[in-house]
Amino acid sequence: MAELLLPDINKDPKYYEDLYPARDLSEGMRVTRIAPSPTGYLHLGVLFMALINRLTANSTKGIFYTRIEDTDKKREIEGGIDDIINGINKFGIKIDEGFISATQQVGDYGPYKQSERAAIYQCYAKSLIQQGLAYPCFCTAEDLSEVRAVQESQKIRTGYHGQWAKHRDITLQQAKELISQGKPFVVRLKSPGNEENKVFFDDGIKGKIEMPENDEDFVILKSDGIPTYHFAHVIDDHLMHTTHVIRGDEWISSTPKHLQLFKLLGFKCPKYIHVAPILKLDNGGKRKISKRKDPEAAVSFFAQQGFEPESVIEYLMTIAASDFEDWRRANQNADYKDYKFNVKKMSLSGALFDWNKLCDVSKNVICKFNSDTVTEKILCWAKEFDPEFYTVLTKDKEFTKSIFAIDRDCAKPRKDLIKWDEAKDYCSYFFDELFTPCYEIPENIEKSDAAKILRAYSLVYDPNDERQEWFEKIKSICPGLGFSADNKEYKNNPALYKGHPGDASTIIRIAVTGRRNTPDLCSIMRTIGKDTCLERINQMANYLEN
Repeated sequence: MAELLLPDINKDPKYYEDLYPARDLSEGMRVTRIAPSPTGYLHLGVLFMALINRLTANSTKGIFYTRIEDTDKKREIEGGIDDIINGINKFGIKIDEGFISATQQVGDYGPYKQSERAAIYQCYAKSLIQQGLAYPCFCTAEDLSEVRAVQESQKIRTGYHGQWAKHRDITLQQAKELISQGKPFVVRLKSPGNEENKVFFDDGIKGKIEMPENDEDFVILKSDGIPTYHFAHVIDDHLMHTTHVIRGDEWISSTPKHLQLFKLLGFKCPKYIHVAPILKLDNGGKRKISKRKDPEAAVSFFAQQGFEPESVIEYLMTIAASDFEDWRRANQNADYKDYKFNVKKMSLSGALFDWNKLCDVSKNVICKFNSDTVTEKILCWAKEFDPEFYTVLTKDKEFTKSIFAIDRDCAKPRKDLIKWDEAKDYCSYFFDELFTPCYEIPENIEKSDAAKILRAYSLVYDPNDERQEWFEKIKSICPGLGFSADNKEYKNNPALYKGHPGDASTIIRIAVTGRRNTPDLCSIMRTIGKDTCLERINQMANYLEN
């Protein structure tokens, strides 16, 4: 039977066991992997899983590798591998082995692409057939639908098992006849399991799990000779000597099948760790974050928004470990890789995606960057996602750098920026082509008084003044306009004055920037330049007077 079904396979499993010998690992070293399918672009869940696998390998100075599971050719998208692997690299998750780029594989256990390993899977399938543990099935889709309909009508558990496994005892002669008729076939495992029996496994996060033993004769090779996920990953993880399989908890239900395959193939079973998905609130309930419904499910969304990769990883760390935030508070400038990660600290039920938390994490990451770094990152983002803004920024790079240096290269930098797509609005008043005047003054200030403040200040303004001297000049014009020159004096006797120096500086801020809240106004005005500042001050004064 084995020769009939797979006549071109002339190697036995020992050949591959010798070709891929055990790794030379120190005791306790963990070998983990991420094995995405290029049927879509890099998903937040895949990035999260890559991070967990990398951290688990790091915890024992082990190995993290990538493998591409591309057996579903019908759903594969062009550029999928490139997007996934480049994305993992962009987020700083180091790949030791396997696909390190879309076109480059490294390591002694390749090829790391399942479509290039068909002969390996077929070799092990042939061995199972020879042992009577697998057989050809010629059922059509219509045949399987009919069986399912009968099972459902009789309220029997659906599936290809027991008496419903039509070709389970097919003879060699029957198989020959069907093949001679050109009938396509798949290869199914001949499961020795019994649903009444129980299997147990110790999950790295969820602890001991008990499930019914698999009794389904599931497909291991499809009609084109390409394996199913169930069969391929078991062989790959064995030959690549994966010690810990870390994957989404949607695979828990399939684990009895995988445990059975490891046993029947004579392989040592790796440690399984099933990670709960990232969730999202929806109409009062919780659901898994979705590619179709949620833009943030695609990692490209964060790049378009201008989130720094470091910010996203830092946020994912708060999801990955319950005590990471406490560690971060005690180790504010440490690399997240220094954190002692343990999968047992992960959530059993899954964490909610929290946009506000991500933004809070991001602004704390960005505030640690110096002005050179911020400027360069904004330029890189704008070049790709906002070319017009990039043109404005690159007219004078030194001027642009001076903008992002304000209140930044200091002990307590401001936390205005959360993501790079906010930079345009953040710095728009520095550029005439982006500046939009806004003359909305505080309700406690009369328009006529605001105009007088601007006229008086224009006579004393000197861009060479340092911050204290600059503010003293604002205070100096206040008494003659009916404003207190001292904030404390105003608080003690508010009825005696029209306002205080802070009110006067707010009027000037609005004239120069169109805003009530900005970084240090003295530095802003020095950066914008005297002529532009005075022009804007006079324009607002004219507006208020007319």
